[in-house]
Amino acid sequence: MHLMIILLALLVALGLRVMPLPQGRSWHQRWQKSLFLFVCPPLVLLMTALAVLSMGTKGEMLGLQASWFSYLLAVGFVAWGLFTGVQLLSQLCQSQHRIDCLSQQVVMGKTARILQDDFPYSAQVGFWQPELVVSRGLLETLDDLHLEAVIAHEQAHLNYRDTFWFCILGWLKTFTVWLPNTENLWQELLLLREMRADRYATQKVDPLVLAESLLYLAKAPFKSPTYCNLSFSCSIRSSRLGERIDAILAEDSDTLTWGWWMWMLLFWVCLPWITVPFHYS
Repeated sequence: MHLMIILLALLVALGLRVMPLPQGRSWHQRWQKSLFLFVCPPLVLLMTALAVLSMGTKGEMLGLQASWFSYLLAVGFVAWGLFTGVQLLSQLCQSQHRIDCLSQQVVMGKTARILQDDFPYSAQVGFWQPELVVSRGLLETLDDLHLEAVIAHEQAHLNYRDTFWFCILGWLKTFTVWLPNTENLWQELLLLREMRADRYATQKVDPLVLAESLLYLAKAPFKSPTYCNLSFSCSIRSSRLGERIDAILAEDSDTLTWGWWMWMLLFWVCLPWITVPFHYS
C-alpha cells in the first residue's frame, strides 16, 4: 500500500508539471502559477516519503502489508534531498568565504564588495543577509545616474530576501531536476523575480534610466564569476530582455506576491499525511 501511495504522489507531481506554463496573463498570475507548479510537486514527493518513513516497514494499511521496498525508496529520496541540500550549503559557504576576501567600497551610499574584473557585474550574494557585489567594470561602464538605477535594483533583491528564497527553490530544483518542465519553470521564476526587482527600482529611480542601464549592460562584454553562482542570476542577455524593458516602461501597478497558491500548496503538501492514521501495526 505504501508503494501505491508513492506512485500516486509521483503521478500527481508529474501531472502538475506537465500543465502548460502560464502565458498571456498578468505578471501577478504568472508568478503565482509558476511558483505553484515549481514548488508543489517536489514538496508532495518529499512529504510522501517522510510519511512513508514515519509508518515504517511493519503493519498494514487497508489490508495491504507494508514493504521494505517502499521504505527503501522513501529513504533513498530523503537521503538524496539531504545530500543535495548539504552540497548547496557547502557551495554557499565557499562562495561567502571568497566574497569576504574582496575589498569593500561605498557605492551610491551602499557598502559593496568589489570584484577586480573588467566586465560589468552586480549581484546580491549570500543567504539571509547577502552582500552587494559589484565589479570594477560596472563602476567604469555606468555613470552615477545609471549606476544608481542598478543599485536600486539590487536593493530590491535584498528587500525581498531573494537570495534566501531562491536558494531554497534552487535546492528543490537540484534534487527533482528529473521532473518535467523544471528548467522552463526555473527560468520563468528568475525572469519574474527580476521584473519584481525592476518594479521596486522604478519607485526609486526613473524607469527610463533603469531601462537604459539594462541595455548598456546587455551590450557590454560579460563573464559570470564562478564563485557567485549562488546569486541564481537571470542572464541579462537572454532573449527575454525585451519583456523586462516592456514591463519597466509599462504603467502597471500589479505586484508580484505569493497569494492564494499558498493555500493550494498547503493542501497538497499535507495530503500525504492524511494516510498515516490508516496505517496500523
